[in-house]
Amino acid sequence: MKTTGITILVVGLLITLFTGFNYVTKKKVIDIGNLEITTDKNHNLAWSPLVGVAVMAVGGVVLLLGAKKF
Repeated sequence: MKTTGITILVVGLLITLFTGFNYVTKKKVIDIGNLEITTDKNHNLAWSPLVGVAVMAVGGVVLLLGAKKF
């Protein structure tokens, strides 16, 4: 449980630091015989830094509960 909690904390920190990413897709605009024209379309995927804070909180709870001896 301890390593799981630490892993969740690290993932939460990364989510907080990197609040999104971009990716590019190619779209075919014209295709006439040998002539092919494509265009690149940028997509932005973003999330709130609060999501990372929430994930870190869950990781902290898992870490604390995993450290307790019952």
